Amino acid sequence: MWNLRIVVYIYYSFVRPVYKWLLRLTTGRCELLRIMYSQSAQLHRTSYVEYSLKHSKSPLLRSIIRGAIGNVGDTVDTVIQLKSIKPPEQAFFTHHFGKCISQINGYHQLCVEVEDLRKTLYSSVNAEHETLLLQLWNSLRPDLPLKSRIGQQWGEIGFQGDDPATDFRGMGLLGLKNLVFFSTRYTDAARSLLLHSMHPRYGYSFAIVGINITSMAYHLLIDDHLKTHFYSVVQERPKIEDFHLVYVHLFCEFNRFWIDSNPVNIMEFNVIREQFNQKIVDQLHSKQLPLRFAF
Repeated sequence: MWNLRIVVYIYYSFVRPVYKWLLRLTTGRCELLRIMYSQSAQLHRTSYVEYSLKHSKSPLLRSIIRGAIGNVGDTVDTVIQLKSIKPPEQAFFTHHFGKCISQINGYHQLCVEVEDLRKTLYSSVNAEHETLLLQLWNSLRPDLPLKSRIGQQWGEIGFQGDDPATDFRGMGLLGLKNLVFFSTRYTDAARSLLLHSMHPRYGYSFAIVGINITSMAYHLLIDDHLKTHFYSVVQERPKIEDFHLVYVHLFCEFNRFWIDSNPVNIMEFNVIREQFNQKIVDQLHSKQLPLRFAF
């Protein structure tokens, strides 16, 4: 372990700086500008920029990852001055580097927004929360009027108890907003999954599994696995809607994976869930386009 740490220290403290200096001396371009010219795919360009900024010896450059300088324009201007990028190349650099910074900062801000929603507890005295919950019911079961805010009817869409509020404790308002987005934006797909969840053998609790999928999507995000997806398909800043779309994809794909796994009963859920999660992680780090939406 100590030998590895020494190697890493030597690389980042001596080898990498000398290598960068030699390349700048021979090409006349800083590392960030070289990345703009050498990488055509947005995923690779943004990933290399993020790596370069993260391991820079300049505290100012490292702070860019957290969006510390300000807006994208100010950030690009700061880097142009700091790296002495010449006027003939400034327009090219501004366009492509600006996209990279927008994606990097956007991912960071998305993590903050998602975390805030997860930490927001469902409150039955909050009118907005109650409206979202009723919207979920009406989207999934328009044929069945809800008799009471608290009651056994909630089991019809896969909640565990008489009051769904208790099921959102782990994922907070994020779990509810994921379910509402799915049921209102892709209503036919959501109702189809609800029907699948009622299968006598392959059935599962729709809402509870949905909240579990929220947990999966959340950890994929904060563990940076979703960077490959967002950097590939979202041209600017990824937004909360982009996260919701990933959630819908995961829920639909898990439903297929669950049925294809031919489970004996619901007791196999945790094992199959982990297998599915690993499959998604592997897919996100493969050379193929990470996630292909089909819903």
